[in-house]
This record gives sequence, C-alpha cells and structure tokens, in this order.
Amino acid sequence: MSSAAMKLANAADASSEEAQSLIADMRKAVNTMRSIAVEFEKANMSDKVKEVEKEMLELLASYEDCAFLAEAVKAVPQIYQPSDQPTDFKRLIEAEVTKIKGNSRVSGHCQQLVRQFREAVWDVHHAGQPMPGDEQEELVMTSTQRNVLNIKCPITMKPIIELTDPVRCTECRHIYDKNPIMSYIRNNKPPRCPIAGCPKMLHTGNVVCDSMLRVEIDEFRSSGAADSIASDVEDISDLNDDEEEPMDEDSDHL
Repeated sequence: MSSAAMKLANAADASSEEAQSLIADMRKAVNTMRSIAVEFEKANMSDKVKEVEKEMLELLASYEDCAFLAEAVKAVPQIYQPSDQPTDFKRLIEAEVTKIKGNSRVSGHCQQLVRQFREAVWDVHHAGQPMPGDEQEELVMTSTQRNVLNIKCPITMKPIIELTDPVRCTECRHIYDKNPIMSYIRNNKPPRCPIAGCPKMLHTGNVVCDSMLRVEIDEFRSSGAADSIASDVEDISDLNDDEEEPMDEDSDHL
C-alpha cells in the first residue's frame, strides 16, 4: 500500500470511528426518548407522546444518514483509484452512499427501533394486546440475536461483548477481535473464516467495523442474551464436573 493510500485508510478509519461514536450516542438517545414517551403515556399525555415520537423519527433519519455515511467513508480506501487528476472525494462518497442504501441493513434496524418505541407506548395501557394492524400485516422483524451470529471471537475465544476493537466480515457476518483476525489473515493462505463450517474467505477489505456492529453488540449485551448463554455454559460445566467426580473418588481408592 502506497503512502497516500495508507494516509487515506487511516483518515477513513478515524472518520468512521467518530461517526460510529455518534451513532451509538443517537441510539442511546432513542432509548431515552422511548422511556420519556412511556412516562407521558402513563400520565395520559398523548399529545406529548406524539411530539416525542416526531422528534424520535427525525433523530432516526439523522441516525440513518450518519450510518450510511460511516459505511461509505470506510469504503473509500478500497474504491479510490489514484490518477493525475484531483479526486472529487465528495462525489466518490455520495456515490458510495447511494450504493450502500440499496444493500444496507440500517433501514431495517431503524424500522425495528420505531416498532419498539410504539410497542412500549402501546403496552402502557394495552399490555398483552396486539397493536392495531398487527392482525392484518405480516411483520418482518430483525432480531438482535440473529444479527450477532457468534458470541465469541473464534481466534481468542473472548466474548464479543468484551471486545474493545470488534470487526465483522461483510460477507459471512461473523465477528472477530481485530488484531488477532488481521494476524490470522496475514499468516493463513487461504485465510478462510475460522468459524467452523464457514466457507468465506477473509481479506483486509471485507473485515471491518461496520456502522452497526458496536450498536448491535451493545444491544446484545443489554438484551440479557449474553448472560443467558453464559449461564448455560456454566450449567454445562457444572454438569461435566459432577459427572467426573465419581471417577476422582475411584481414583482415590486405587
């Protein structure tokens, strides 16, 4: 990689990291707005609920734009072609944003957040009852647990909720610890995804921290799913220990 390309990659990483931090803050703000709307609904202040929902939808529009932009900026080093003429990076990024909008999962995630907001408000006075329209519409929801395909880095076996620098393959969607997986890619030819049974090949261009990764890991952490899985693992370990105890006793007699 040339010096110019390296500088471009570093700048893209820095800009993308800043955008991802902003995205995470926006996501937290959406949660706060949902809680506020619930309190207004409990107080039968429906006008206030509508105002909060309107503000939340505006925030999600910015959230979506920021996520698209973060992904586009991250892709610039791969699509940049050096030439004798000055590069119009604004046009380059805008074109990438347009392409990403057609394939990104961000819009579906935003729809899920809107759904969660309205469900929380609805449940204040109608818990256990379907929201209007649910009987006629087939709802396609995106589960956070389905977004998170593996709960540990296959290289370090460290839980993904503990990773400080997570990355994900854009093709198979498996999550890894950045430095170990990059070392794995350099030292293995061909660098097949280390998740058992996954046929996808990895390279530095398709293993990235996409705009939704940290958000989805945070949601996985807060959902309690990670704790449940950890508890199941502990239960299995305890069971194995119990099964091994009689062998230890027999060994003592010998």
